[in-house]
Amino acid sequence: MAKGPKGFRGGGGGGMNQYMQQAQKLQREMEKAQQEIAEMTSEGTAGGEAVRVVINGEHRITELEISPAAVDPEDVEMLQDLIMVAVNAAQEQLEEKSAERMNKVTGGRGLPFGF
Repeated sequence: MAKGPKGFRGGGGGGMNQYMQQAQKLQREMEKAQQEIAEMTSEGTAGGEAVRVVINGEHRITELEISPAAVDPEDVEMLQDLIMVAVNAAQEQLEEKSAERMNKVTGGRGLPFGF
């Protein structure tokens, strides 16, 4: 009778059961972390807080404040630049927070295939 790969005899698999339990636990922790990330907010400012942007964990802008001092009809490009800087700063902060939270789940090892 032919056998499969060395050490594999099918059935039982206590080690496989433990592996599956660990995978399920990791999946639950990942789902919890993803929910926490979705609820996070991050703030970015530019021009000495002349422009302030708040985004949520889904990268959607939830608040945008522009100081009247930042509004110069003769220099619309400056205001556009300030908005871009503030949005990018908020996104970078969110990415850092997200990575930090996910590292708590994965122990900094990255994710196994399929997660």
